[in-house]
Formats: sequence, structure tokens, C-alpha cells
Amino acid sequence: MTPTDRRTFLRRTATLAGAFSVNSLFRQAHASDFAAAAHAVRDLAPAEVAQNEDYWSVIQRAYSVNPDIVNLNNGGVSPSPIVVQEAVERYNQLTNEGPSYYMWQILDQGREPLRQKLAALAGAKPDEIAIDRNSTEALNTIIFGLPLKAGDEVIGTKQDYPHMIEAYRQRAERDGIVYKQISFDFPIEDDDAIVRAYEQAITPKTKLIHVTHMINWVGQTLPVAKIADMAHAHNVEVLADGAHSFGLIDFKIPDLHCDYFGTSLHKFLSAPIGSGMMYIQADKIEKVWPLTCASSPHSADIRKFEDLGTRSFPIEQGIGEAINFHEGIGEARKQQRIFYLKNYWSTRVQSMPKVKLHTSLKPEYSCAIGGVSIDGMTPQQVAGALFDKYKIHTVGIVWENISCVRITPHVYTRTADLDLLVKAIGELAA
Repeated sequence: MTPTDRRTFLRRTATLAGAFSVNSLFRQAHASDFAAAAHAVRDLAPAEVAQNEDYWSVIQRAYSVNPDIVNLNNGGVSPSPIVVQEAVERYNQLTNEGPSYYMWQILDQGREPLRQKLAALAGAKPDEIAIDRNSTEALNTIIFGLPLKAGDEVIGTKQDYPHMIEAYRQRAERDGIVYKQISFDFPIEDDDAIVRAYEQAITPKTKLIHVTHMINWVGQTLPVAKIADMAHAHNVEVLADGAHSFGLIDFKIPDLHCDYFGTSLHKFLSAPIGSGMMYIQADKIEKVWPLTCASSPHSADIRKFEDLGTRSFPIEQGIGEAINFHEGIGEARKQQRIFYLKNYWSTRVQSMPKVKLHTSLKPEYSCAIGGVSIDGMTPQQVAGALFDKYKIHTVGIVWENISCVRITPHVYTRTADLDLLVKAIGELAA
């Protein structure tokens, strides 16, 4: 065997072994460094580790982010660590050696181990987890699949994600359901007030409450479990949009007491771009129609939602390395670090003249995403100036009663990046 043949053989063998083997890319590239960094902070609580820059420098080096741009729009989509990118590339190379063989005979066999790992991460049963492409697909599958009929009511909010709002409006137009929206003025630091607002909208015809776990515009965290407990007391089901909470907040899906849940894995889990996950309680799967065709649409098998035809097996299998990376950090440490980074910049600008925060500083009501505005400037003007003058990438938000710039750090974000942000906001406000 020539050296080239040997390298090809070893590459193929490592690829086929998958992310959950001793030969995973994460194990090869980061396991020892992550373990050593964790050992150095073993006596510190997660909130203390959050401020240990030596520890987080190890994590930061595992990303390939452009040093010429400070990316603070991770609330839209997050970059993947280098090992996740490499995993997708290797799976893609393998696929193209013989697509119909390697896709359907080899990579397709990796879905069940991946389902089990995702279920463990979510605290759910494997048969309650479906793998898809993003939150929109997961949540739309449920929204369009629930057997709602004319006159049935659904309660959401004006601050929910537009794709979900549009889906309910389509069902209202097509099927005659009644879609009701309540509205909040965030930030709110009162669980009872939030729960009460949903409860007051319930009528005998209400069948479903749609709750966004973390509001994507400003990062407000809603008390999903309390809302769900209230809803269930009225015989109302709950669908939770966890696009921004999964892989960020240290929780398990059953902790939310919801009946249905959808998320994107390419946000805070840092999985390949175009990956998502759906959860449906086992006893409710049978009644939900698949969004695409299925040979047995009334089956109680969660896999009926995965009949998507040809899709990206490399992206799907790359999720495994993202899970390895995530677990190498630890959920509690990750949440505490990103919360620390959010408060690192927001506490420094909150007292600046003309600057207003639109997000709570308390951990019960926020984590990563923060909203900020400057009097006399539109969100688009602020976002534009941040990029043009300081090369800080953010996004201006104007939606319903929300008008601000969304700032979202991630584990690879350096405090020096946020020092620049604070400086920039101060100069723009002045």
C-alpha cells in the first residue's frame, strides 16, 4: 500500500467510524486540550469559569472566525468549530466517491446513533426526536401537522418569529382556525405577568399555545414550564420554539413541560449550517401529519417526519462532532460564559447618555442576546455605523414594538471584542 493509498484508507476509516467513536475528529484534535483546560478550573463553579480567560482561549482557538470582523450576530447563525467543518468536508468527499452507495448504504446508517446522542442531550427518548434542517422546518411540521379544524384557536404573540406567525396565518386562511396574538413590552421580569397574559387569552376553543422560549429579537427568556402547566390545566397543548435556547441554556426538553419543541442546531450548538431537530411527545406523534409525504402518515414512528428525499448527509452527520465539542465544554459552563459576555458589554453601556437596553440583565430572563438602541439613530444606522467604522457585525431589528440592535456573542467571542463594542457605542452615542 502506497503512502497515498494509506492516507486515503485511514481517512475513509476514520470517516466511517463516525463522531461517536474513539477516532472522532474531536478526540483527535481537542480532547486532550479541553481536558487539560477543564482540569485547571476543576475547583471553580461555572460562573467563575465564565470569567477565566485562559480557559476560554482554548475554546476560541478551535474556531476559524475572520479576525478582521467582530461577529456579534450569532443569534442569526453561528459558525461551526473547525472540527465540525472538517467532518462535513470529509463526509462530503466520501459521498462523492459514490453518492448512491455512500449516502444510502453508509452515512444513512449513522442517523440512529445520532438520534440517540441528540435525545440524550435533550433529555428525551430517541423515538421522540426527528432530525431536520432548521427550526422553521421543525415547527412548521407541527403547525401544519396538528389536526386543527375550523374554529379552533391558537394563541401566540406578536414577538414570535415571523415564519411561525406566517404558518399560523396560512392555516387560518386555508383551514379556518383562529390565530390570536398577544403582545409584550420587553424586558419583563415577572413570570406571573407573562403566564397571566397567555391565560387571559384562553377560551373554550383554544387548542394550542405557541411559546418562544427565547425571543430572537431581544433575548427575553419566557417561563415555558409555567405557561405549559397553566395551559395543560385548561386542556391546551403547548408548542415551544427553542431556536435560540437549545445548546445554550442548561436544560432538558421535558423540563419545559411542553408537548412539542423545535430548534435549529446551527445556532448555539454550532452544528453545521442547515441542521435542526424536532421533539414530539411519544403519545402525540401518531396524530401529527408529516409535512412531506410518508407511506404511513398516521404512524407513531417519529421517522415518518424524515422522509425528505435526498438531503445533505454530510451536514447531518457533522452534527455529531458539534455535540462532542459542546459536551467537551459542558452545558453549565457554556451558558454561564455566554451570559457573562452578554452582561460584560451591556452593564458597561447601560448608564451611557442616550443608550437604552432592551434586555434584562438577570439570568432568569436572558442569556446571550442583548438589545440596545441609541437615541436619535435608527437601528439600521447604528448597525451600519458599527460595521463601517469598527467592523462589528450586528443586526438592526424593527419588528412590532421592538426597535434596537441585536448583539449576540458566542463562546469564541473575546472580551477584547466586547471592549471595542463598548467603545463604539460610547462614541456613537456621544
